[in-house]
Amino acid sequence: MASRLKSTFRFHLDMHSGVPVYRQIVDQVRGAVAGCNLNAGDQLPTVRQLAVDLEINPNTVVRAYRELEYDGLLETHQGTGTFISDQKLHRPADERQRQLEQIASDSIARAGAAGFTIRELIDQLRSASEGRKQ
Repeated sequence: MASRLKSTFRFHLDMHSGVPVYRQIVDQVRGAVAGCNLNAGDQLPTVRQLAVDLEINPNTVVRAYRELEYDGLLETHQGTGTFISDQKLHRPADERQRQLEQIASDSIARAGAAGFTIRELIDQLRSASEGRKQ
């Protein structure tokens, strides 16, 4: 299980989104697993390294990792690190709905701030979705 963090996956925080930082980390790991950007056995950065990289308090990373471990998505092995577990991602329907609503709200807010209409955003989402199916 001594895999490395995939170089294509990077954490990105939006300090102006209103979403707590630990929740952004949790959501990004879950999304990366669901999107196959992180797979069973992939190693995440240490708490200290991720805190330094993201310029946040280590306790924030600990909180995110603990929640992911509690949900069965991460496994921590003393002395070797934190890894994506081989368990499938299972989230309750209310958690999935909450996350989808947050993604939609964030997307609408960012598009509006950049001067785009909701219609333009929807059209772009459809276009991007069709591009992924091919």
